[in-house]
Amino acid sequence: MAKQTLRTMFGAMLLAAVGLTQAADQKTVAITQIVEHPALDAVYQGVRDELAERGYKEGENLKIMHESAQGNSAIASQIARKFVGENPDVIVAIATPSAQTVAAAARNLPVVFSAVTDPVAAKLVASLEAPGGNISGVTDMLPLDRHIDLLQRLVPDAKRIGTVYNPGEANSVALVELLEQSLAKRGMELVRGAATKTSEVLGAARSLVGKADAIYLTTDNTVISAAEAVVSVGERAKIPVFAADTATVSRGAVAALGFDYYDLGRQTGAMVARILEGANPGDMPVESIDTLDLFVNPAAAERMGISLSEDVISEAEEVVNSDK
Repeated sequence: MAKQTLRTMFGAMLLAAVGLTQAADQKTVAITQIVEHPALDAVYQGVRDELAERGYKEGENLKIMHESAQGNSAIASQIARKFVGENPDVIVAIATPSAQTVAAAARNLPVVFSAVTDPVAAKLVASLEAPGGNISGVTDMLPLDRHIDLLQRLVPDAKRIGTVYNPGEANSVALVELLEQSLAKRGMELVRGAATKTSEVLGAARSLVGKADAIYLTTDNTVISAAEAVVSVGERAKIPVFAADTATVSRGAVAALGFDYYDLGRQTGAMVARILEGANPGDMPVESIDTLDLFVNPAAAERMGISLSEDVISEAEEVVNSDK
């Protein structure tokens, strides 16, 4: 009886030791994103897939915590504080507002941001080449000049370009200022419509009617979450709507010249893996994606009063069909 008891105790101790070893080997990655929409969801999926490909398997040697702030900065701050309290190996922050709240809360934990337009202006890093501190990541800074080239090619008579943006989102303000400067160099004017939350996007888009010859949407998360509202205004008023991210084309925009946010997520996941293996984020230069793809939606163009030439359609990486 005593021997059996000893064997039972030894077995229990062995299982406990194995469990402790597995727990020690397991890595934890906490992922927070400001809102759910196709582009940012693609980033999240890309991070997960890249980590899996590099040998970090959920349920085996990886635990992933993921929460969305649903577009609310106060909730983003709560998520950041919660994740810091969990002491993960890396925190991934998708989009500028989430990155800013995490950077403020996580002073001693590695942080990787993704889909942040201007990390220097957002005060996340000291510079793109040498971030310093505990944070680095992947930027989605837009090639504005090439976007304007496309817009002028498809709507050559456009002189007044409307945009809807959230003046409370740092990356949006930075982009709008750069956009205004780029347009001014070409003798074009920017017309702004402000929306501090998704419920205001429709009204902001309506304010552009009669003032704008075309509408261009940046990667503003507040606006992209309600992109269909802008598209509906464009269709009724016959104002072509262009987007910075390709995912918005399937939601009714005429065209977009952009990169795949899933690829952005994969690149972010690669940075996370390097940190899990011992790299210091402060020593890792901020990365960007250079490859751009053209997405077009001929049916949406027709609904907004323009036609896409066969040349443009043939150049597109993807032709979206969204007949209503």
